[in-house]
Amino acid sequence: MVTGDAESRAVLDKAARENFPVAPVFLPRAWRRDLMAVYGFARLVDDIGDGDLAGGGREDALRLGLSADSADDRLAMLDAFEADLNRVFDGTPRHPLLLALQPTVRRHDLSPEPFLGLIAANRQDQRVRRYATYDDLLAYCELSANPVGRLVLSITGTSTPERVRRSDAVCTALQIVEHLQDVAEDLGRDRIYLPAEDMKRFSVEEADLAAATAGAQVRALVAHEAERAGYLLDEGTPLVGSVRGRLRLLLAGFVGGGRAALKAVEAAGYDVLAVSPKATKPSLLREVGSTLRREG
Repeated sequence: MVTGDAESRAVLDKAARENFPVAPVFLPRAWRRDLMAVYGFARLVDDIGDGDLAGGGREDALRLGLSADSADDRLAMLDAFEADLNRVFDGTPRHPLLLALQPTVRRHDLSPEPFLGLIAANRQDQRVRRYATYDDLLAYCELSANPVGRLVLSITGTSTPERVRRSDAVCTALQIVEHLQDVAEDLGRDRIYLPAEDMKRFSVEEADLAAATAGAQVRALVAHEAERAGYLLDEGTPLVGSVRGRLRLLLAGFVGGGRAALKAVEAAGYDVLAVSPKATKPSLLREVGSTLRREG
């Protein structure tokens, strides 16, 4: 992979902070290479959308054919990034992480759609900062999360309609869990991913989410959304049992990571404002083992 520069390495290093293993060492080297190429794309587009690019994004802006001053214009950066993505399919991309993605796309004959979905989700983040209903949030997750699971299935040559359906459930659950962990951080970006209809149901106002600790109503709301995420994980878990070998272990890592993160939220008493609850490594390993036993 062409990722020797500091900015690209900073993007890839974030893999260690995810709720689930991105490309663990037990996988074949070819899979690890391709999964990290996809992760580099997904993480970079999220960093553009969140304004979290290394060095303020000036170097990335120049690579994408923009002026350094354009780094603060997230929509312009996303447009330029999409133009460079198109060059992955019909030319030579400029950005090192997209250049690294190109062989993966060609090896597996990947289509542009899942990559475009991830870009569209980050465009939506610039324009939509509140979600009225749970269905609206699910539609967002269809863009922001589900494409990643579909790419994993394509890279491993295991994609079927049923597996895609199960994968979508797992990926949406993981996205919702991440939103629960990051309520305070998201609010700092003027984003709320807790559906407004649920906030109303639990008598939660936006001001309640800015408190130093979560009150009873906020905790009840978070518990409700965590339960929904748990149901989605239950729906998606049979995906693990539908495959064999090292892929089965990888997918168990995704599911187990989601369950361990939910356990961390529960252990915090659903107070996601005082601290962002994160799963410990022992908890992750326990949940992975439990998933493998259940789907054996």
